[in-house]
Amino acid sequence: MRWHSDPSWLIDDPEHQRMLSGEADRLRSFFAEPPGRKRFGWRRFDGSVDTERPLELYSVARLVHCFGVARMLGDEQSDEQAGGWAADGVELLLTEFMHPSGGFFDAVTSDGLPVSETRSAYGHAFALLAGATAVQADVPRGAELFGRARDAIDDLFWDAGVGAAVDEVDVHARPVSDYRGQNANMHLTEAFLASYELTREPEFLHRARGLAERFVLKGAGSREWRVPEHYTREWEVDEEYGREQPLDQFRPFGVMPGHGLEWSRLVLGIASHDPSFDRAEEAAHGLFARAVQDGWDTEKGGVSYTTDFSGEVVGSARMHWVVAEALAAAVWLARTTGSAEYAEWYRRFWDWTDRHVIDRVGGSWWHELGADNRPASHTWPGKPDLYHAYQAVLSAGLLRPTGFAAAAARHDL
Repeated sequence: MRWHSDPSWLIDDPEHQRMLSGEADRLRSFFAEPPGRKRFGWRRFDGSVDTERPLELYSVARLVHCFGVARMLGDEQSDEQAGGWAADGVELLLTEFMHPSGGFFDAVTSDGLPVSETRSAYGHAFALLAGATAVQADVPRGAELFGRARDAIDDLFWDAGVGAAVDEVDVHARPVSDYRGQNANMHLTEAFLASYELTREPEFLHRARGLAERFVLKGAGSREWRVPEHYTREWEVDEEYGREQPLDQFRPFGVMPGHGLEWSRLVLGIASHDPSFDRAEEAAHGLFARAVQDGWDTEKGGVSYTTDFSGEVVGSARMHWVVAEALAAAVWLARTTGSAEYAEWYRRFWDWTDRHVIDRVGGSWWHELGADNRPASHTWPGKPDLYHAYQAVLSAGLLRPTGFAAAAARHDL
């Protein structure tokens, strides 16, 4: 796979790169206070922590990943002591979140008590990603986090016969329901790629490719590159799932263009390690084209949250994570193809983000906008997430298709 660079593009413009570096610093600074455990709590719009909400496994692990990458990039603020902010998060995961039967609780209260016995593949995918990053960033106990997350995924969620993970298990490690989904498996794909880049163990790459073949080549390839989200116990697509709750945070009805964009980046990442995955570029092109055709608002800008399987918009909200994935996908496709089309899409996405998504007064990015491009909170209250925006602004600095931790460790960012 060839990797292109053209300084005439906005992507490689030195002034734009400096702006992105400053934006990365600004995004991280949103989490500067309060110190310690509270740093990982749910952020309100103004950056204060909502102590009434529990700490969530996926959210804490995402922050560990971001802070670990920042440490490798030489960020002094987040590395104020040995291991810095990332070390605080790793310690939190390996104490309060530790499930006595293996893996991690999904959430703990402000008192450090588990909210329920349910454990999720979604949260554990981010724990594995955080562990892989922590090891590369030389964060204390990073290897312990990586090993525990890896063992939990194998023991609790991974169905080797199917080559995919179940979504949730109870205290007895039994599936909570018949629901099966692609979202957790998509994030496991990212975590498996990061784990392969850390360990070079072929099984991680094999699993990542197998998930892409199942959910992208088979699932989306037969549906004009619309990614089905929901499956039955027998792994049959369930197109009716979620119709009564069409704007759910994690399991909305229909198709999510943002996940098509996210997968377009991931399949290129797989192909960068496995050249025999020769349908990766076809899939990446198809997923991107479908997502912007169905989701991009040609009049007001922004990518809609959900559509039905014919491409009609169901949820018109604009989530920050969707445009973040759009930016990253455009970079990866521009660099792998050399096509100015994707560089132009990057410019279009960035212009809209700059005008509407970045909150220069309150900090961070608005997590949800309405169809009128005004801040909203129907699905996502507050600003708890750093992961999507931070990776988006780092994407233009990647010198090859790779995970962000691996790139930072190699000084390729």
